[in-house]
Amino acid sequence: MPNYLTAEGLEKIKRELDELKNVKRKEVIERIARAKELGDLSENAEYSDAKDEQGFIEGSIIELEKMINDSILVDNKKTSEVVIIGSRLKIKNDGKERYYTIVGSKEASPQENKISNESPLGQAFLGKKVGDIVNVEVPKGEVEYEILAIE
Repeated sequence: MPNYLTAEGLEKIKRELDELKNVKRKEVIERIARAKELGDLSENAEYSDAKDEQGFIEGSIIELEKMINDSILVDNKKTSEVVIIGSRLKIKNDGKERYYTIVGSKEASPQENKISNESPLGQAFLGKKVGDIVNVEVPKGEVEYEILAIE
């Protein structure tokens, strides 16, 4: 399945990548150099820890670069008649109104009401229109949502 990102999500990933390449990578190289100065590397825990961290950082850099290169950018400023990835929805559930934004799985953040297009809730909203009632099966049973607006 393709990886969808909003412009905001793409910028966040680019900032994280920049931090890893230009700050974290340099810090770990300095740690390795300091650990080498301590002598015997076979019994040097600091050296071993720094090398492990270096491997993690390099792996993260590769993963983020792949994510950037393989992502499909969605325009979350564009409104649509139906819910699409990037849509911001105003919904009603149990008498309460709230907003959700449908985003790609790498950008999902339930605390920020950013719902993955791959989640059961996200999948249920996709393709629906204002006024539609959406029923989603959850562990406690079925939950009903009404779509009040698509922004």
